Amino acid sequence: MSTSRRTVLAGAAAGVAAAGLAGAGTAHAASGAKPPARELFGRLADGTKVYRWTVANGGTRLKVLSYGGIVQSLEIPDRRGATANVSLGFGNLDDYVARSPYFGALIGRHGNRVAKGRFTLDGRTYQLPVNDGPNSLHGGDKGFDKQVWDVEPFSRGSDRGLVLRRISPDGEMGYPGTLKVKVTYTLTARGAWRIDYEATTDRATVANLTSHTYFNLAGEGSGSVDGHTLEMAAARYTPVDATLIPTGELARVTGTPFDFRRAKAIGERARTPHQQVLYGKGLDHNWVLDKGVTTVPGYALTLADPGSGRMMKMYTTEPGMQFYSGNFLDGTLAGTSGRLYRQGDGLCLESQHFPDSPNQPSFPSTVLRPGTTYRSTTVHTFSAR
Repeated sequence: MSTSRRTVLAGAAAGVAAAGLAGAGTAHAASGAKPPARELFGRLADGTKVYRWTVANGGTRLKVLSYGGIVQSLEIPDRRGATANVSLGFGNLDDYVARSPYFGALIGRHGNRVAKGRFTLDGRTYQLPVNDGPNSLHGGDKGFDKQVWDVEPFSRGSDRGLVLRRISPDGEMGYPGTLKVKVTYTLTARGAWRIDYEATTDRATVANLTSHTYFNLAGEGSGSVDGHTLEMAAARYTPVDATLIPTGELARVTGTPFDFRRAKAIGERARTPHQQVLYGKGLDHNWVLDKGVTTVPGYALTLADPGSGRMMKMYTTEPGMQFYSGNFLDGTLAGTSGRLYRQGDGLCLESQHFPDSPNQPSFPSTVLRPGTTYRSTTVHTFSAR
């Protein structure tokens, strides 16, 4: 696996089109897409307006909030053509602000866990907020998921989408450097959902952006995803300690519950009494994708729901995939359907660099320096059979 900096300089987004992935594997025909539409979703305590944008194309419909860049709804058809929202979330802004477990959010400045909320860069140690036991998680207690983004809609050729921007000031959540961030959500004419991330900095920093969408291909509020099957092109994973920080080992999946090289039902793996599964109260680990860091999105995984026939494939430039099986959903959160979310009612597939990379020199680096551009692309394609 390559351990070179993902700064996959210049071309990840262009490479998607070149590779033909933007429309590959989808079953939807192009359907007279309309320009993205905006509506008021709510107001924050300080009066800031939060908008919900709706983007539809190729049989897929995406609803995105300016707060946290949150994917509030992702609608795709099943084998009979019946459309359902396949992402977990809330129907109101207050719940997102007060109690959301990162439903649908953009994650930054550094996704996943950083041990003890601390890292050293160029001889200087930086302290981040500790918000997950002894560690810092998903950029701290007020990460990108809790910020209001500037959103601009676009219609380019047959594509429809949104460009989200914000400037993360020097010192925000303890991170050095002013980070200028641009995230583009695109729906193609064939219904694929592409996410392109870009960032630049004026000081050396670390960056690891991802999306924290919770998927249930049977439909939001329909119950457990235990029956979903997952195939992942990953022969190794990163074992963790009791606080879910990687030990540094790249362990083989052979003979473990982490072997998804052939499609396996999630439930039979997430409920196995293996020490690593016990640490996470289910699956909450990073898989080392066989393809490594790439300049164009390469195949990562296939998620399928046998009941509805819905299938999602993911392609990414990232070297890792954090698979979280919804272990901490505890029946206290009511979603857009009005039903309570219980353990395993959704799952996350977060394309990213490895957890705790700033403290693990053997992992692919997440260091970003002035004069270089962070680029990352992930493509989701949908079909039904």
